[in-house]
Amino acid sequence: MTIKFLTLNILQGGLLMDNILDFLNQEQPDIFALQEVYNGQDPNLPVNYRSMQVLSQNFTTWHNYFSASLLSQTPHGNFDLGNAIFSKFPMTQKDQTYIYGNYGLYPQTPADLDWSKDPQALQWAEIEIGNHNLNIFNLHGIWGRDGNDNPARDQMGQIILDQIKNKPNVILAGDFNLRPSTQVVKNIERHLNNVFKNELTTTFNLSRKDLIASPGYATSVVDMIFVSPNLQILSHTCPQVDISDHLPLIMEFEF
Repeated sequence: MTIKFLTLNILQGGLLMDNILDFLNQEQPDIFALQEVYNGQDPNLPVNYRSMQVLSQNFTTWHNYFSASLLSQTPHGNFDLGNAIFSKFPMTQKDQTYIYGNYGLYPQTPADLDWSKDPQALQWAEIEIGNHNLNIFNLHGIWGRDGNDNPARDQMGQIILDQIKNKPNVILAGDFNLRPSTQVVKNIERHLNNVFKNELTTTFNLSRKDLIASPGYATSVVDMIFVSPNLQILSHTCPQVDISDHLPLIMEFEF
């Protein structure tokens, strides 16, 4: 069976939600993993603060799992912010492991524009496809002003390794907030294949970034997909589309 998987950081809950929905309907993935997802419930809220509500209404027959990393203090109120997995196939187990910090109230936009204090988590869903299980790990990594190794990211890497070990058919994906050249990534590559290894220049949508103030975005690969060696990759692509400040990563594999 051929499975299409997609991952995307949707930008503050989906500031470009119409574009995101059009793109998902066009690509028709079987499973998608999202970061920066909001779970506001009031239908009168701006659409980006009720990401889960909107996505669930558009993918009504799908299985989904939202897990909050933090409570975000926004101009419209306080709402859970975290990761989400959507799947056409049933989810048999679900869990979340913090890689940094703990759940609590944090400003949506810190006064010093330093999001490194925000807690982040690794989301896991076991998905049943026929007689086999697929283990999806969805990550939003520790933010920093650079993409280099540091003690907090070293700890993040060890937690990831502890979670993926002894699990078959793993897909680890998301916004890692670090560079592929880090030791954290090299350690992951000892266990999983890096699908886009050395192929991408950036995973940011540069039309949404100020390259004068922050030229580093033009050469920053922070979004990645890793898979168990037994999964046969049939195709993989990073479409240049305007649906977020990040670009989506898509792969098709045989399962």
